[in-house]
Amino acid sequence: MKAYVGVTDGDWYRFLASRPTMTEANFWRPSGNGAFKALRPGEPFLFKTHHPHNRIVGGGFFARFVKLRVSEAWEIFGEANGATTLQAMRARVGRYRKQPIAPAEDPVIGCVLLRDTSFFPFDADAGPPPGFAANIVQGKGYDLATHADADFFHEVVARLLGGNVAIDFSEPWHLDGPVYGDPRLVPQRLGQQAFQAVVLDAYDRRCAITGDKIRPVLQAAHIRPLHRGGQHRLDNGLLLRSDVHTLYDRGYLAVDPAYRLVVSPRLREEFGNGRQFYERAGEQIAVPEQRGDRPRREALEWHLDEIFLRG
Repeated sequence: MKAYVGVTDGDWYRFLASRPTMTEANFWRPSGNGAFKALRPGEPFLFKTHHPHNRIVGGGFFARFVKLRVSEAWEIFGEANGATTLQAMRARVGRYRKQPIAPAEDPVIGCVLLRDTSFFPFDADAGPPPGFAANIVQGKGYDLATHADADFFHEVVARLLGGNVAIDFSEPWHLDGPVYGDPRLVPQRLGQQAFQAVVLDAYDRRCAITGDKIRPVLQAAHIRPLHRGGQHRLDNGLLLRSDVHTLYDRGYLAVDPAYRLVVSPRLREEFGNGRQFYERAGEQIAVPEQRGDRPRREALEWHLDEIFLRG
């Protein structure tokens, strides 16, 4: 198992720490260059203040890294970006760029998406983290299976989870299902806001069925809805145009386990319409490039059995 200690902007940290009901955060980077590959989903991400304070003040669990425009990050995460308004966020991002953001500019930023975030009381932080040099300005990764100070991280992670959790850092934290009996540690689990961002990114900002790229009408749809046992997981998601999303949720459209579009005869019977969908019936929809990100067979079959209108 690995952990990452990220150096936090003081304003960002204090802003989110003062909002304890928020459990998601966008630990953004001012540039859209590069990627974040230090962690796998579900591994702990800790927040550290700048030197000389140099303390662990909280953390969360890594969900995904995506690149979003500042306006998209604000639309999806709002105050979970660590700012009160889009204008305040733009100003904060601009302070860390070589040049200020121009009024008409909407730059791409890197977004390290975190879930189940929490902050320690101001008088009860942890640290300093072991072996963290004063000149590190972004962050540092730790391999907890081999690090001599793994006990320090065990204590910090247990505090994030709100109790004493027996964790074996020598084992990979990438199993499906609840890890160590705690559903928060399911690696594939996403927060509600991160679900939207991750689905948008994985489907390359295109409707999986129609191919439309009009951003304002694209929505992250659950294959199996939350109130019917579904989860915020990428493999339980589809990016759909808003009207297509409605038809999917109401059973007029479905996707089979081979990722082919299925169209209900009820669409024509009830509305005398749906030509654009009947023309696509049997065709494969667009799916994410990574096989593990594609819709799960079990979720697609559930939708076909429980939601789809067969006639």
